Amino acid sequence: MIISIASGKGGTGKTTVAVNLALSLENENLQLLDCDVEEPNAHIFLNLTEKEVNPVYTTVPIFDKLRCNFCGECSRFCQFNAIFVIGKNPGKGVKGDVIHFPELCHGCMGCMLVCPRDAISEGQRIIGEIAKGKGEEGIDLVYGTLNIGEAMAVPLVRAVKREIRDEGTVIIDSPPGTSCPVIASVKDSDYCILVTEPTPFGLYDLKIAVKVLRKLEIPFGVVINRSGIGDRGVYDYCNDEGIDILLEIPYLKEIAESYSKGIPFIKVIGNWQKQFLAIFERIRSDYGVTKDLY
Repeated sequence: MIISIASGKGGTGKTTVAVNLALSLENENLQLLDCDVEEPNAHIFLNLTEKEVNPVYTTVPIFDKLRCNFCGECSRFCQFNAIFVIGKNPGKGVKGDVIHFPELCHGCMGCMLVCPRDAISEGQRIIGEIAKGKGEEGIDLVYGTLNIGEAMAVPLVRAVKREIRDEGTVIIDSPPGTSCPVIASVKDSDYCILVTEPTPFGLYDLKIAVKVLRKLEIPFGVVINRSGIGDRGVYDYCNDEGIDILLEIPYLKEIAESYSKGIPFIKVIGNWQKQFLAIFERIRSDYGVTKDLY
C-alpha cells in the first residue's frame, strides 16, 4: 500500500506527519521515500546509517555540428525553448550554430527524432543523486537530492519512486505545492494525506490540492497541523466538501522544540504513536490491500 503525504504549500508539516507516521507503524517492511528532492529532510529525523549514494542521470541531446545544416527543425519541435538554432548566412559571414540550454531540456529526445540529417544523438548528464539506507526503527529510507540550479525535479522524483519495493507499506513525503513534481510523487498512490493549517493561507492552498487529487482520482483525507491558531475556515470547508479530518496536531511549544532538534515528536510527547497508528489502520481498512501489509 502506498500512502503519500502532500500539502498545498511548504512549511505546513508534511515531513512531520510522514516521519511520525512511519515511526508509529513499527513495520519492518516499511519504506519511506522523501520525494521533496529540492529540500529533502526526512533523513535528519531518522538518523540514516550505512548510506548508499548513487548519481541520477537524465537524457540530453548531443549535436554533431559537422552533420547539422542548421535547418532549425529541432528548435521548432522543442516546446520548452531548450534549443536555439542560428541559421547559415554566408553573405553575412554566419556559419550557423546550435545552442542548447540543458536546464530547460526535458530529455524527451524528440529533437533527435525530427532531425532530417541524424545529427543528434542521445547523451546523459547528472541532475542529482539518490541516497538510501536504514533509519531508526528499521525504516528503509530513500531520498533524492537535486543538484543546485537544476530546474527539472520530475526525473529525480521518478528515480526515487523506482526504488519502491513490490511488497510492504510505502510512505511518500511529497514536495510542497501542486506542480509537476507533486503530481509525479502522488501518482499511483492508494491514498493521500493532505496536511494543512487552519489559516486563510492554508485553506487557499488546501482547496487547490483537493482539486488536483480529485482530478487524479486519488482518495484523500486531511491532517490539520498547528490546530488552535487561525480560524474555522478549514474545518468548515472540509465539512461542506465531505472531507475526512484524520487528525489534529496542536500548536505546541514542545512539538516545535523537538522539530528544531531533529527529534520526531512522538518520542517526546506521549500517546501520539497510537493516534498515528489509528489513522493508518483507518486508511488501511478503507483503501488498503491487506495482503501487502504486515
